[in-house]
Amino acid sequence: MKFLAITRRRIESFGEAEFTEALAAEADAAREAYARGDFRELYSRGDVPGAVLVIEAADIEGAWALIEDLPLFQRGMMDVEVIPLRPYRGFV
Repeated sequence: MKFLAITRRRIESFGEAEFTEALAAEADAAREAYARGDFRELYSRGDVPGAVLVIEAADIEGAWALIEDLPLFQRGMMDVEVIPLRPYRGFV
């Protein structure tokens, strides 16, 4: 099942130095999830600091488990919304 995760860095609560310190580990974790096939697509947001991820997981709990493994989430440095996706009815 596919899920869309929309993340936003909590720049109002954390400084640029704190993000700089954490971003290498975040990128490593995202690359590993991509290599496993858990993250199918990853994009940086163009409107605010953050990312959009297309996640493949068995259920929403599995999708959240993948998000919870990310260093920025573990440090409380990002807000996340996870949305279950289903096929567009015009194509079914």
